[in-house]
Amino acid sequence: MTYRGKTLAACLLIGTLGAGGCGPTTAGTPTGPDVGKVADLPVTHFESGLKPDAPEPDIPVENATNDQADKIAIATIADISQFWAETMPKDFGMDFQQVKRLLSYDSNTDTIEMCGRSVQGEINAFFCPPEDAVAWDRGELLPRLMKLYGDVAPIAVLAHEYGHAVQHRLGDKAGIPSDGPEPKTIVLEAQADCFTGAYFRWIVEGKSKYFQVSTAEGLNAALSTMYLVRDAPGKLAGEVGAHGTAFDRTLAFREGFTDGPKKCASYDEQLIRERTTQFRFSKSDRDRGDMPVTEDSVRLVKESLDRVFGGQGAPELRTTGGTCPDGSGTPPTSYCPDENVVTVDLAALAQIGTPIDRGREMAGEASAGKGDFAAYASLASRYTLAVQKAEGKPIDDMEAALRAACLTGAWAKGVQNPEQANGPVIRLSPGDVDEAILEMLQPESLIGSNVSGGQVPSGFLRVEAFGKGYLEGRDAC
Repeated sequence: MTYRGKTLAACLLIGTLGAGGCGPTTAGTPTGPDVGKVADLPVTHFESGLKPDAPEPDIPVENATNDQADKIAIATIADISQFWAETMPKDFGMDFQQVKRLLSYDSNTDTIEMCGRSVQGEINAFFCPPEDAVAWDRGELLPRLMKLYGDVAPIAVLAHEYGHAVQHRLGDKAGIPSDGPEPKTIVLEAQADCFTGAYFRWIVEGKSKYFQVSTAEGLNAALSTMYLVRDAPGKLAGEVGAHGTAFDRTLAFREGFTDGPKKCASYDEQLIRERTTQFRFSKSDRDRGDMPVTEDSVRLVKESLDRVFGGQGAPELRTTGGTCPDGSGTPPTSYCPDENVVTVDLAALAQIGTPIDRGREMAGEASAGKGDFAAYASLASRYTLAVQKAEGKPIDDMEAALRAACLTGAWAKGVQNPEQANGPVIRLSPGDVDEAILEMLQPESLIGSNVSGGQVPSGFLRVEAFGKGYLEGRDAC
């Protein structure tokens, strides 16, 4: 976040995916708060990845090895080919043709040529239209992603790249004219993310011979992969090479999962612009969106919540600890309904709010901090419980947890361009919403939990509810 007013103290993509293809609604917005289902499929918990009895793929891949990264990548190509062989005739009235060339390489050592350049140093996965080819780096890219998110990550990456091949096969049916310029990069990338979500639904429905993916941890891993390979804060949707924020990319994935490939094919620039969370940094944002968690900053966050929610149920804020007087609560920040108080453990919340270490992420290591907005959104989620209590709603069930995520999203939108207030005011910065996405995909996240910390069991649902509030406002919650 950034601060407008007197100064407060301290107010690389892994090779761009798809480099070779180089009114707003939320995907699957819940019609009822059924936290036991993800897009009408039951919430499931099991190990996701290759099935123990998966067959051996019979497809030609140049330079392939027998390591785990290649096993998953090649199985993905075989599997998604089957998905599109079934889907394209049914949804688009045309047959699907396999890509002409598949290449596995090690960016550390291989010097193989593809798309007019050597793959050495290309920590990447990409589709090359002139050669109708898909390539992936098994040496660095896939192992890093697997280290962070397990075997689901390569599936998401290769499905995305295959989505670019599908675009070129669909042509006009995907908004790609045969005799005119292609849509902007951001449209192609969002569409490929959406196609990826549609393929993951096919897996979740049990139609894959190769993979099994749960709707809880499995989809969390897929969404986390979308989060990781995001544009840097401040990049705009209209710029060459733009792929979207984590919010944008997870939204497209969820929309494909919920609504299917036909929805993906309808994407255009207007739709993307209407709902993107890409915008420039404010000229007054000298710290590029990093506002440390302090006594002053959390009070400014509380004041912004008072403004966005009109003071309804406005709780008192105490920074003397993250639990309630009786020892209950959800540290590092809690809502205490008996006293109508939100309490904060500043030191613990500040740890969450430490800036994201992008270098660690790109090296396949989890960042110690999740960014200032992850901390402030956690605090906001506790405040929204007071709002719900004032409306006479229960705050101890899963409906309350889902509404907390939704109302937190509504607050985030409300501080994007805050009205001028008397004195200092905070505002949303580029990258803030992505920090909330990261936090919601954590097993210990407060965003999307009730007063006792009971959490909506699927990150998909938490992110979906937050997006609903952000795009549609408080009344949608």
